[in-house]
Amino acid sequence: MIADCHVHILAMTPGHGKVSAYLRKRPNVVFARFKFGIPFFGTDEQLERAFENALARAINQTPELDAAVGLAFDAVHTEDGRLDDANTHLYVTNDYAAEVARKHPKILFGASVHPYRKDAVAELERCVRMGAVLVKWLPLVQGIDPGSEKCRPFYEAMAHHRIPLLSHTGGELSLPQVAPQFASPAHLELALKCGVTVIAAHCGTRSTPLGDCHLDTFMRMAREHERFYGDTSALCLPTRSYAIPILMRDREVMQKVVHGSDWPVISLPPFQLGVANAVRLFLTERNWMRRDVRTKRALGFDDPFFHRAGTLLRKPAE
Repeated sequence: MIADCHVHILAMTPGHGKVSAYLRKRPNVVFARFKFGIPFFGTDEQLERAFENALARAINQTPELDAAVGLAFDAVHTEDGRLDDANTHLYVTNDYAAEVARKHPKILFGASVHPYRKDAVAELERCVRMGAVLVKWLPLVQGIDPGSEKCRPFYEAMAHHRIPLLSHTGGELSLPQVAPQFASPAHLELALKCGVTVIAAHCGTRSTPLGDCHLDTFMRMAREHERFYGDTSALCLPTRSYAIPILMRDREVMQKVVHGSDWPVISLPPFQLGVANAVRLFLTERNWMRRDVRTKRALGFDDPFFHRAGTLLRKPAE
């Protein structure tokens, strides 16, 4: 199975999730509305449905992919497990992400459970029963210290259910941060010690030209840990594409890299393809999800790379 392991779902109606007033004004959200034809004055229900339809079109019009993992996104929680609504700018419930996956055959359910929640293990087990194929975290935004002992019971439950963790590493630009100190992949060592398969989203790359880069740490850990991988989501952005030739020169590390797009983040063919080829691909492929696949094919990413994510996902049939 060829799967895109990193695709986002947007929710903004009661029971489905939340997009804060602050986030709705951000340029990336405004641009996404324009790109996907989402009306500026539509109701929350209309906007949510339009985004879901845009996601379904994107995956259905990408014949190179068998599936894409649509990600839930849990709310921020305090260290004592309480919901922190004031710092939660994006929230996509597990129930809604599972519903989207049930409605669209090529979309798989990616759960998100904050490990500080008092019901974290119970919620994980509920998500497993609903068919979750992985768990997604964005520690900088959700306020998670992946190296905290608070996470150990959750990691042990993940290992028991053989469900992988897709955790953001490196810089973050799209969402407000509450815990920027947890950008390094090194914080994921405890998960690996507990037997969890970990996919480090973005391979620890920086999100701005002057931001901190943790690519070296990712590459070291990819060599040292059997169950440690990285995804290429958003690597086709000018701020992160510097990592592509570095990764591709290291054959050992490339065996630990998997496909992800970060849709609806735009995919921009890097100039490593040559200016003419990059511009041509940008102009001729309007589907950002498919453009990401075609760009990586053109860069020389091989068949095992595209199939690898599918081998790591928890199979719902289990």
